[in-house]
Parts: sequence; C-alpha cells; structure tokens
Amino acid sequence: MKISLITVSYNSQETIRDTFESVRAQKMKGFDLEYIHVDGLSNDQTVEISREYDDVLSLRISEKDSGIYNAMNKGIELATGDVIGFLNSDDTFIDSDVLQQVANLFLAEDDLDIVFGDINYVDDKGGVKRKWRTGEQRSFANGWHPAHPGFYAKKHLFSAHGGFDEDLYITADFDLMLRFMEVARGSAKYLDKVLVDMKLGGESNRSFKNIQAGNNQIIRSFEKYSIKPQVFYTYRRWIRKVLQSIG
Repeated sequence: MKISLITVSYNSQETIRDTFESVRAQKMKGFDLEYIHVDGLSNDQTVEISREYDDVLSLRISEKDSGIYNAMNKGIELATGDVIGFLNSDDTFIDSDVLQQVANLFLAEDDLDIVFGDINYVDDKGGVKRKWRTGEQRSFANGWHPAHPGFYAKKHLFSAHGGFDEDLYITADFDLMLRFMEVARGSAKYLDKVLVDMKLGGESNRSFKNIQAGNNQIIRSFEKYSIKPQVFYTYRRWIRKVLQSIG
C-alpha cells in the first residue's frame, strides 16, 4: 500500500522546515510513502528549503496557482498512492507514529475508504489553544465533521467523486469530506489519536467576514447535496468549537 501525502505552500519559509522534519521522522513499516510538495511560486526561501528534503520528497512543483484548493487539486492529480492525505506547510505531525497508525487501519481492512483522527490548534510557541476531538462518526447536519488535517481517503473516492470545489474558497475541505462520507457513503473509521498540531489562523477564521462567508458556503454544500441541516445548525457547530477551546 502507498500513502500519498501532499503539502501545499506559498511563502512558508518560517514554518515549512518543521513540517518536513515531522514527515522525515515518520516510521514506515508495511507501506510506502509518496510525499508531494506543491508550491505556489514562492518568492522567499520556501523552495530552497524544500530542496534540503529531497530524501523525503517524491515530487516537487512550483508554479502559480489560484489558491490553496487549486494547489491541493494539483497534488491530487499527481498522486499515485492508494490513500491521499494533506499536511499544511505550517502544521506538523504530533509524533513519529502518525502515518504508521493510519496505514495500519487501512492495511487491516481492505474495504476501508476513510480514516480520520484528532488535531490540536497551537500558537506560534506550540501551546495548545483548542483540542479538536472528533469522536466517532456522526451527522454533518448536526454540526459534526472531522478535521481536514486528520483526514485520509482512498484515491478511488477522489477519482469517482472529484477533488476540492474551488468555488468554495473557504470551506472546500468541509465540502469534500461531506461528499465522501455522506454522499458517496465511504466506509470510515475513527483513529482515537491526535495526529497533527495545526497553527491557529486558518482562512475560515481570519475575520468575521470570512466566518460569515464560510457559514454561507457550508449551507451551499448542504443544498448542493440535498442534505437538510438541523435547526440551529450554525449555533450547534460553534458550540462545539467553544467546548473544544475550553475542554
């Protein structure tokens, strides 16, 4: 079995070395790793740093893109693995066993389509500010969904059901997971483990305007797939976030 791991970047010289180091440290037994770096034509030292990790990287491209989800879709097109996952250029694996434990679940069940786990949101000093404990699969319509940095899916789901909807420039990751888990009905298993330390400050939370736009895009996804969110969906979703921040 082969896992294709994709890191996309743009001017990430301050953080990407830690990302690469966390991949380099991964233990791998019984599976192969294809590591793809998709850069958006950075004008800092990102690509030069990337070249220091040719022992880890399988493929690198650096060219102009139209945004993070366009870059991720390029990575999907390049991927040749059985399973695809993403590690952002300012995020790191929590320890050296992450990919091994993900792979073990896929190796144990041939018909398993998706593995998802937990993440921490951390500040610039590595302090944990929010604990996203996903838990077993429940309904997206009730405010539940996995954390995308902890989400791994079989390549055949991307081939049959598409990659990221680039029109949803804030919530395309939510849309993809909803499509794979509740529309395509991919078989999924929860890995009860923190997989990634994710830096605070994602696009969806960058401003009130983005928060509002993100909520609107999520509703568009539900409408697109004829899924009716439960009453007070937005409040349910944000209550979960508050509880994660204080839990």
